[in-house]
Amino acid sequence: MDVTFEDVKEQKLEERAPVGDEKQYDFAGFWMRFWAYLLDLIVIGSINGIIVNPIFLLFDLSKTSFIFSPNQIIGAVIFFSYFVLMTKYFGQTLGKMVFGLRVISLNRETLTWSDVLFRELIGRYISKKIWIGYVIVAFTRKKQGLHDLFTDTTVIHEGR
Repeated sequence: MDVTFEDVKEQKLEERAPVGDEKQYDFAGFWMRFWAYLLDLIVIGSINGIIVNPIFLLFDLSKTSFIFSPNQIIGAVIFFSYFVLMTKYFGQTLGKMVFGLRVISLNRETLTWSDVLFRELIGRYISKKIWIGYVIVAFTRKKQGLHDLFTDTTVIHEGR
């Protein structure tokens, strides 16, 4: 039985997974993520305005801009809790839901607690302090911010 180059080439092609099995994502760019984040900030500001501010007024507590003041700590807890809980349980925040975006892991089927906590707490804190962490979304191939690069996550358009 003679084996030709064409036979070997055809066998190798059959061993590969079909191209249709590879996941193709439509990565969300900077501006879509920006508008979703802006909407999330409005939601968080509303939560603070509806819940936190009346409590401070009711108990006649002063609000200061000192980083470790009660109002700043409560605001930070609400900010980070919103992003952590929404991303873990829904894979998206309200802003991402409105714009049809979703956070996904590039390594696993679902987001793990370690992915979400590291992305939303540590990564978002660093990106918030060094604003370039968000801007790099516009320049990376998979449209990842600094906080995405830390955890191998990205944001995609849902349902496209």
